[in-house]
Amino acid sequence: MAKCIYCGEDVGLLRKFHKECKSKNDTGKSQIADIAQKAASFASNLEEFDTKLKEIAKASFIDSETQKNLLIEAFEKGVEQALNDDLLSNEEEKAIDAYKDHFKLKQTDLDNNGAYTKLVQSSVLRDLMEGKIETRINVQGQLPFNLQKSEKLVWVFQDVEYYEERKRTTYSGGYSGVSVRVAKGLYYRTGGFRGNPIVTSQTVHVDTGILGVTDKHIYFTGAAKSFRVPYQKIVSFAPYEDGFGLQRDATTAKPQTFLLGDGWFVFNLVTNLAKM
Repeated sequence: MAKCIYCGEDVGLLRKFHKECKSKNDTGKSQIADIAQKAASFASNLEEFDTKLKEIAKASFIDSETQKNLLIEAFEKGVEQALNDDLLSNEEEKAIDAYKDHFKLKQTDLDNNGAYTKLVQSSVLRDLMEGKIETRINVQGQLPFNLQKSEKLVWVFQDVEYYEERKRTTYSGGYSGVSVRVAKGLYYRTGGFRGNPIVTSQTVHVDTGILGVTDKHIYFTGAAKSFRVPYQKIVSFAPYEDGFGLQRDATTAKPQTFLLGDGWFVFNLVTNLAKM
């Protein structure tokens, strides 16, 4: 005789659960998801929600692992709702943090889909728009940048693809000249020209490395290329879906592009820092 995967009672042959038990389980998960999202968004009455969650879980046969997953999904939706207007208020951040701390949710669990990182990034941008520069990341190991005294590291990006614009010159048409025989075995070429030069630009991958963003510079270090760019030497920035580009203030400077997967955050980050 098989046992119901929900209530543990006899369920009969060739069956895994009672229909009533599955219905209770589905309804309970939906109820927990709904009130958990509200708790993550407003962080009000967390103790009351905790009690309600346990009651629903017990009545709906919801195990602890499923409860944890529902709480994590609610956190992700809470962050998404807070960022609907692309801005994270202090009140929204406090509510989400209170929810995270109350249920002892780990950063590694909350960042499976990048929700925790988005939360921190939005906090960084809000700080900058308020004229504050805060370090909200913990770096493990030694960075390959020689930061200046009192320089603040704001963010670090790994596996960044660095591109430069290169010019290539080819020639269209042309004339090779003529060869006139003046003696046995000796020829004199009267001249020629290579045709019209055609200059084209190509964006080529130069290196892959680490991009560091501070309050004073943009740093890049890879296997073949390392440099830093002061904000005051940058003429313009270009936003891309997966990165950004910049143009330095120099007659020989070439457009530089950095691809790192998150264009929205890094473009807002560097342009706001440059203004400060």
